[in-house]
Parts: sequence; C-alpha cells; structure tokens
Amino acid sequence: MNDITFYQRFEADILAGRKIITIRDKSESHFKAGDILRVGRFEDNQYFCMIEVLSVAPITLDELTELHAKQENMRLEELKEVIRGIYPNENSFYMIEFKFIDA
Repeated sequence: MNDITFYQRFEADILAGRKIITIRDKSESHFKAGDILRVGRFEDNQYFCMIEVLSVAPITLDELTELHAKQENMRLEELKEVIRGIYPNENSFYMIEFKFIDA
C-alpha cells in the first residue's frame, strides 16, 4: 500500500528531482519530517518510488510564491490553477517538502 499518491504527470519530475514539494489539504497534514513514504500514481495506485519528508508547514493559496512554483516545476499561475482544480473549496493547505530517495 502506498502512503501518498501523485498524478501520473508528476512522476517524471519527482524521479528527476525537479518536483520537491507538494501542496495538500488537511487530510494529508499528518506527515512529519523524517517520514519515509511509498509513493504511487493516483490514477492506478502503482508504486513508483520512495521519498523522505523534509518538512511540513501550513500555507494558504495567497502565500504561494514563484519559489513554491519552481519547487513544483511549474509557473505560479499554473500551480494555483492545479491546486484550485484539486481542492476547489479550500484555501488553507500544507506544503510538504520532500526528497526522492529510491526508485
């Protein structure tokens, strides 16, 4: 069983170390620094790697910056659109910083 999933379109960026954060809602705020997570694809739950959580911090949509977007390997407006598409009625999130450790 996977601990966290990502949309398949993010898999290559995670494996290449281009995506190093993820913005999640309260339901995934329980992770903590040092956690080692099995990662799967959202679409089919197929395992594809392991990541280590480096930090978890609260953040709002308005607090997102170009740096966050770069850490997601996106432009800021694109990042906000993706988050609004996944969480249309939310404004408070958690930024999970991680590093790829093993495929």
